[in-house]
Amino acid sequence: MEQRRYKPRRARGYLVGCVVAVLLWSVASAQLRYSVSEEVNEGTVVGNIAKDLGLDKSTLKDRKYRIVSSTADPLFHVNHNDGILYVSRKIDREDVCAQSSTCLINLKTVLENPLEVHYVRVEVLDINDNSPSFPEKETTLEISENVLPGARFQLKASRDRDSGHFSVQQYKLSQTDHFRLEVKDKGDDGKIPILVVQKSLDRETTGSHSLVLTALDGGKPPKSGDMNILIHVLDINDNTPVFSQDVYSVTLKENAQIGTTVVQVNATDLDEGSNGEVVYSFSKSINQNILKLFDINPLTGEITVKGLIDYEVKDKYEIEIEASDKAFAPLTTEKSVIIKIVDVNDNAPEIEVTSFSSSIPEDSRPGTTVALISVNDLDSGLNGKVICSIGDDIHFALSPSLQDKMYSLVTKSLLDREEKSQYDLTITAKDTGQPSLSSEKTISVVVSDANDNSPEFSLSPYTFYVTEGNDPGASVFSVKAFDCDENDNALISYHILRDGREGNKLAPFLNINSENGDISALKSFDFETLKTFQFQVVATDSGTPSQSSNVTVNVFILDQNDNAPVILYPVSSNGSAEGVEEIPRNVNAGHLVTKVRAYDADIGYNGWLLFSLQEVTDHSLFALDRYTGQIRTLRSFTETDEAEHKLVILVKDNGNVSLSATATVIVKVVEPKEAFAASDVKSSAKDDDGNDVTFYLMITLGSVSVLFLISIIVLIAMQCSKSTDYTSKYLQETNYDGTLCHSIQYRSGDKRYMLVGPRMSIGSTIVPGSHANTLVLPNRRTSGEVSKHLHLLYMQISALCCFELFVSKITCLFLRHILTQA
Repeated sequence: MEQRRYKPRRARGYLVGCVVAVLLWSVASAQLRYSVSEEVNEGTVVGNIAKDLGLDKSTLKDRKYRIVSSTADPLFHVNHNDGILYVSRKIDREDVCAQSSTCLINLKTVLENPLEVHYVRVEVLDINDNSPSFPEKETTLEISENVLPGARFQLKASRDRDSGHFSVQQYKLSQTDHFRLEVKDKGDDGKIPILVVQKSLDRETTGSHSLVLTALDGGKPPKSGDMNILIHVLDINDNTPVFSQDVYSVTLKENAQIGTTVVQVNATDLDEGSNGEVVYSFSKSINQNILKLFDINPLTGEITVKGLIDYEVKDKYEIEIEASDKAFAPLTTEKSVIIKIVDVNDNAPEIEVTSFSSSIPEDSRPGTTVALISVNDLDSGLNGKVICSIGDDIHFALSPSLQDKMYSLVTKSLLDREEKSQYDLTITAKDTGQPSLSSEKTISVVVSDANDNSPEFSLSPYTFYVTEGNDPGASVFSVKAFDCDENDNALISYHILRDGREGNKLAPFLNINSENGDISALKSFDFETLKTFQFQVVATDSGTPSQSSNVTVNVFILDQNDNAPVILYPVSSNGSAEGVEEIPRNVNAGHLVTKVRAYDADIGYNGWLLFSLQEVTDHSLFALDRYTGQIRTLRSFTETDEAEHKLVILVKDNGNVSLSATATVIVKVVEPKEAFAASDVKSSAKDDDGNDVTFYLMITLGSVSVLFLISIIVLIAMQCSKSTDYTSKYLQETNYDGTLCHSIQYRSGDKRYMLVGPRMSIGSTIVPGSHANTLVLPNRRTSGEVSKHLHLLYMQISALCCFELFVSKITCLFLRHILTQA
């Protein structure tokens, strides 16, 4: 076919272009079909593709005419010059298409410029180049002599690699009177030969038959393949095996090693060959457990031990043995073998706790039963006789029961859980076998608690120090008690003893947590009102009946700076700290203008007052004494000085957080005549009041001094006449309801402490963190009775000193009241 080219032109119509395109598509889609026989030589012409497709041979090479193939070694190729399709190599149809009835090979040829694809189909024609063959050259059949005529035996089919008519078409069997051949056609699977028994067989006449099976294909001439068939006629099994003994009975020790021979049985068969060969086995109805214990040799009839033989599990075994021949239809004979097991001492005694109280009260009486124990030994005779005992424990014993091999575990003495709460008892059981075996069992006996211990406080008595001004309802301290018992017997609850006694007068203002012993105060303590107190706490356990104990709690209140200074003078008529002082203008330097008087209810540094000028009209005129509060002139007044001066005095204490108060003094400078007149009036009034105050003060102080001296003399005389050893852990004086002085002494460990007021002892040391009112007294100790007497004397003298200070304080308060009224 000539190549056609299409070049668009404007003059051609659309219809002509469509027609040409259809023609080109039909040519490009053309398909050819050729056929060639297999096994032809290389270069054999298959067909002229260029001619059949009408291609121009001169353009094939330029247009790269070729066959597109995915294999490296194609079966066909096309010549570029003439367009003829040639065979590239020998073609084996059976390799290319296997057993397909039609073998077609699809080829795709391509031309370029323009691109054209043409499909070519080549059919490979089969030739009869293969002979039929059987899977094996010889086969053997075993047929019993009692088989009936008509019995069929399928033989293996022959295979031919050729297909269609050249495949296997028929079978032939060599001449014989006893067999004939049938062929079964299975379509695509081929033809199957079947050997059929035509006449009864007689082993005694002919023991075997030799036949030849031939397979023929459909070629002309046909090709064939042979297979030899050897038929053995089997003997009829008409004799059963017979055992050599009527009864087999043996003994076997338990725990015999695996592989030990128990017995060997023997049976014979009068038949020949396999019909006369005997094999041994256990009966099919035998218990599966026996198969785990014993094994039998199928050839020798030897019975051996396979598993663990235990007399205690079973003392006798009866095993059914079968003797069978090896015939196609074997005959069988059965025989019983009796095996008696002999006991050995291989079981240790077993200890069983049949009834056990894991816990026993510690207050149980001797002879209380804790557990019932039974012992057992699976062995028999002496091997099963058991003796039971317990270790050397002084609290428990084994008591034999009326029932054999039963014992009672009982207590021998009183128990104490706090001494030992658990006993691990080892019970030993031993048999009388040879050699003897034994076993042990440990049981734990827990001693349960009885409420036989009272709660005990960790300290007795308790001493606590509480800073005044505590928050009401907040916890201030706690007590702790413990109980040696356990559980509810050790569950402690706390309460405060409220019996109305004088020592417990503050108990209503205290609350205690019944579970943890935390004590909270329902009111705020004031050191200036209350210095110390004590109460009692009772701890009670939850046992039945409950037990309790109590402890004394001593509480010391520590002072803190909670009182601001109070101005005593000057005080105006309306109560404010203001005053007016008039002085002559002609006074000299150092003249006492007035004295500011103040009071602080706290003690120690908290009550130590310092004075300072916060505001002054002229700093060059007046000076204020830091400690006494005296206001004096620094120089003489001049004509240019103001006639009135305002002084604001700041009074503050020495607490960590100091508190303060202010007083205002108005100083009026007057002429000497006016000053003298005013001074006379004031002096007369002050002299009268001062004389009365001085009189009462002298009487009071004199009385106190005399009483103090008499008390010291009496104390010294009493101590000299006494030799009693007296010591006290807490040295405590009478509490005073005042603030000018205060003294409490107490001891903690190796140190003695004193709570003091403004007057502090020389040589005392201030302890940090004590709010500046706790002193550590030097520890002066001597040996012997002299030291004890001196110590007691010191305490008593200190008490008297405090009493004197108390009286002095009352006097000072009385004096302050008078001055205030003035």
